[in-house]
Amino acid sequence: MTLSLEHLRRQAKQLKRAHEAGEAQAQARLALHPPRDNPPFKHADYLHVIALEQNFESWPKLKLAVETIGMDRAQKQQRLKVALFHGQNHVVQHLLADTPDLARGLLGLEIALYDLDAVRAALVRDPGAATRDLGPRRPMLHLAFSRYFQVRPDLTPQMLAIAELLLAQGADVNDAYLHENDPNSPLSALYGALGHAHNLVLAEWLLDHGADPDDGESLYHSTELGHSDGLRLLLKHGARVEGTNALPRALDFNDHEAVELLLAAGADPNEGIVQHASGEPPFVIPALHQAARRMCDARMIALLLAAGADPSLRYKGVTPYAMARVYGNAGAARLIAEAGGDTGLSPEETLLAQAADGPVPGARHLDPARLPEEFRGLIRSVLHLPDRRGHVERLVTIGLEYDRPDAMGVTPVQISGWEGLPDLMAYFLGLKPDLDHVNNYGGTLLSTIIHGSENCPARDQRDHIACARLALEQGVALPRRAVEFAGEPGMADFLADWAAAKPGQVVDAGAG
Repeated sequence: MTLSLEHLRRQAKQLKRAHEAGEAQAQARLALHPPRDNPPFKHADYLHVIALEQNFESWPKLKLAVETIGMDRAQKQQRLKVALFHGQNHVVQHLLADTPDLARGLLGLEIALYDLDAVRAALVRDPGAATRDLGPRRPMLHLAFSRYFQVRPDLTPQMLAIAELLLAQGADVNDAYLHENDPNSPLSALYGALGHAHNLVLAEWLLDHGADPDDGESLYHSTELGHSDGLRLLLKHGARVEGTNALPRALDFNDHEAVELLLAAGADPNEGIVQHASGEPPFVIPALHQAARRMCDARMIALLLAAGADPSLRYKGVTPYAMARVYGNAGAARLIAEAGGDTGLSPEETLLAQAADGPVPGARHLDPARLPEEFRGLIRSVLHLPDRRGHVERLVTIGLEYDRPDAMGVTPVQISGWEGLPDLMAYFLGLKPDLDHVNNYGGTLLSTIIHGSENCPARDQRDHIACARLALEQGVALPRRAVEFAGEPGMADFLADWAAAKPGQVVDAGAG
């Protein structure tokens, strides 16, 4: 449907009336897409919300698109931008098959699609375009964050030629941009190529041309690739391990090869970043604690102990032994005890350890407020581990909060959906959690499930569609944009079928 400016303005007026009347759906829309200014909100603020819902950065940009090229084409171009960034290549191919010239004249898209002739012509006309903002990112970043190479590896020579063209016109191989969810952590071109796009060819080109391997992100994310090629590449170019959190991240996957590489490069298994000046907690957890709570095997525990991990080191008041017992990692607990680690447990830790091991004797309960933060969010931390339904139920029984958000506002029912675990999600739904909760990423229950269907590392072995069905059966709204923007084909088809069968559940507002 082609929307007119008048229709969009009417939507803003309707939203204003609904919000001022305190309607829950309007409140949720503003929570997902915040107005520009603080209340009391004006008509322009509601126009801004409408623009965000249409995937434009502002009302003026939406207005210009409608006035100049029409809503249909503008929406397709916006969809192409999102699909290229998120690697939804089947969407990219569908859009280009329908409208082959969709990227014409939009340099950022032409770069991301490796259209060498178009990029060369654009830079001949305007050499300064190589360093100018094109939307939220500059040209080198559009190239680095594109995942189009995954379906067009034949365009690798063109991709590298574009990189050379940009560099020749002054583009910076260390260019970076600030992501809206974390304005304090710039995301570099190197991170885009290696950590986001998993494009090792371009990552190596960037490093060979002077990209800084110590960008605060790339080494950490190199441990997530399912292989050690990216990690080896960064270490070869002198990446510093200290302060990167790469070692704990490699432990998330029980990755012996990566851990051995990091330790050989100087990683300290006892590292823990001191309290930040802002008062935020440390973000590096000592390796033995991390291995214990991530259910690493005996080989990994022995490897860390041999590298000098302190079996009695306390992290936020918790010993490695207590961490292992509370998470139910019996093998780690045994090796830590054999290494001379402190095996003392507080009364609360004793009860949590009993819940990890099996049924808790007697009707015992604990006060969550007395727990260290690491254990207060234990339900959120263990639910994705294999065969943890019984453990989770026992934790709820002894008094842990089943709907407590984590540091990023994600609740257990949301993370069970993101992980694609319908059995656990059904259990949490039976406890009547807050289904209207919006986490710090702007995600609702349904949008978090959809995001997990595209990004959860174990998504091939999980069932995100079953989780989406559970959420929709609870009556959560199905935003039209969720149907249009779902990147995983099976999920997109399921949502489209649901929308067709139950049109009354489909709403125009919201991201999902």
